[in-house]
Amino acid sequence: MRELHFKDNFWNTDVTSTAGYDSIIQHLNDGKRTCKEIEDFMKARAVIEEKYGKELLALSKKVCGSSEMNTLKRSLDVFKLQTENVSLSHLHLAQTMREEAKKLEDFREKQKETRKKVEQQMDVLHKQKAAQYKKTTEAKKTYEQKCRDKEEAEQNMNRNATTSSSKQQEKLYAKTQQAKQTAEEADRVYSQNVSLLGKMREEWLNEHVKACEFFEKQEMERINTLRNSVWTHLNHLSQQCVTSDELYEDVRKSLEQCNIQEDIEHFINLRRTGDKPPAPVPYENFYNNHRSAPTRSLPTVGRRAAAPPPPTAGNDPLYSTAAEPGYSLIRY
Repeated sequence: MRELHFKDNFWNTDVTSTAGYDSIIQHLNDGKRTCKEIEDFMKARAVIEEKYGKELLALSKKVCGSSEMNTLKRSLDVFKLQTENVSLSHLHLAQTMREEAKKLEDFREKQKETRKKVEQQMDVLHKQKAAQYKKTTEAKKTYEQKCRDKEEAEQNMNRNATTSSSKQQEKLYAKTQQAKQTAEEADRVYSQNVSLLGKMREEWLNEHVKACEFFEKQEMERINTLRNSVWTHLNHLSQQCVTSDELYEDVRKSLEQCNIQEDIEHFINLRRTGDKPPAPVPYENFYNNHRSAPTRSLPTVGRRAAAPPPPTAGNDPLYSTAAEPGYSLIRY
């Protein structure tokens, strides 16, 4: 299939028209804007990566499992260390993105400067061509008018050839000759302007072709550069994922070495308090405790001898002791 090119498809039948050229320039301006948009996108993504990296770095510095011990502590230490490494990789990615954006910016500015020279040259040619075309059009109008004047003078002279005097005929002849000379001069000027316009057109055609080839080359470079820039951008993102996964894999390997039973035994050996539990606390009934309590014996006191019986008179009542038989509290 035949390839299409700028130089073959942006012409116009109107010699003063710049529609084809303007269409190319508009497309190139749109492409320049796309470059700027992708450049800004990368810069914004770099800001996001930098912010994420800094926040992740701050997070990795926070206390995490400081009271743990043995294998789990080692795994958590690796976890924090690799989190820090992931944050650093994101900060590095942010810097890489800024560098890529700067390359795209330099490319865009370089194309802008080189394109500017061609555009200025073409603008001058367009103005010259338009001015010459206008001048040629005016010369044509003058030429056509002078030709009509000449024809009118000739017709007037022919009409009055038999009716006018010799003196009038001389005047008509002189007027006709003057009109003829004026027409010839107008023809010469018109022809000269057409020739000059033709040269300008040829020059413009050649420069238009060169400009189209230059613009097409620039457009190919722009598309290729943007394609490679986005491709490289995605490669950096993919590499970041690979790097993060490799760092996380180190954490997973460390977690595989975490031995639950070993950590349990390590804690026991480090903090053990004894291997004998306390004895059961017995139930003690209040009443049973008092009944079974031993009776306190009173101290033994030595007895005195019994008091002697009182003397009796003849008329005194008879006293008896409680130990005597017949003792009674009732007196008869």
